[in-house]
Amino acid sequence: MSSNIGIALLLTAAAGLSTTIGSLIGLVMQKPGARFMSFVLGFSAGVMIMVSFVELLQGSIEYIGFLPANLGFFAGILTMFLVDYLVPHEYIGQHDFRQIEPNGKLLRAGLLVALGIGIHNFPEGMATFAGTLQDVRLGGAIAVAIAIHNIPEGIAVSAPVYAATHSRSKAFLWSFLSGVAEPVGAAIAALILLPFLTPTVLGWILAAVAGIMVFISLDELIPLSRSFGREHLPIVGVIVGMVVMVFSLWMLK
Repeated sequence: MSSNIGIALLLTAAAGLSTTIGSLIGLVMQKPGARFMSFVLGFSAGVMIMVSFVELLQGSIEYIGFLPANLGFFAGILTMFLVDYLVPHEYIGQHDFRQIEPNGKLLRAGLLVALGIGIHNFPEGMATFAGTLQDVRLGGAIAVAIAIHNIPEGIAVSAPVYAATHSRSKAFLWSFLSGVAEPVGAAIAALILLPFLTPTVLGWILAAVAGIMVFISLDELIPLSRSFGREHLPIVGVIVGMVVMVFSLWMLK
């Protein structure tokens, strides 16, 4: 497992900094197409749900048993619920930042979103890190799914900051900083967990990560996907994401 540490940190950094892709989209396009966002967010949710139940939770059960693994799973859900409740955040599509006036309020909205997203990205970094320690291909799948859902987060930060300041560099910087929380989370996980990383500890971590990812999918990605007004595209995206994930895992067995 320790041989995967460098890869885990690299994958986490790539997933977290995909917020910069969203930032560039926000600066160039202002708003991506509704059909595109609806499908892609559904796809990301499908990937994350399938990975959680087929790989993470199953792997946890093999390490620590059925009941402890499921307790860890619901502990992960509860943890993410508390984070989401205490530090709410919004995405583009849930709220039209361009209607907020004056510019001071618009800028404040963008910075608050950046802070909220940064805090939410912290446990996601730990998720990618833990998944890669278990299996590099699993970590790669988690990183791709998280990267996809980080793109609208980058848009949510850059669009209001740019509208308020007319500075592309400031908009890009704040989007970048919100994504940095993800590799920071992975680095902290490495420093804290590695000295104590036994199969039992890893089993609990995998279960909690599965809970975190399922919560993100059900509470954020699918509702956000539906908010773009495309009735059937979200579920099509979820199903396609699940199918692609199953096929990729099968091919890599």
